[in-house]
Amino acid sequence: MKVLDATGLLCPLPVLRAQKALRDMAAGDVIDVLATDKASVAEFPAFCQQTGNELLEWEQTGGQFRFRLRKA
Repeated sequence: MKVLDATGLLCPLPVLRAQKALRDMAAGDVIDVLATDKASVAEFPAFCQQTGNELLEWEQTGGQFRFRLRKA
């Protein structure tokens, strides 16, 4: 599983970095994206809905969010 650290970046950068990382991955591969921008909570579900990728889960630990995505 790949991990993308997008902590400290403001939206839309975490989503754009995730999109770039997903391009190099095979269908079915999973990536964890770490982010600190609260807007990511709304941006990642919308991104997955638009692109067909699957948001498997997300969680918040303190001020950090982890989004687990599966490439379509």
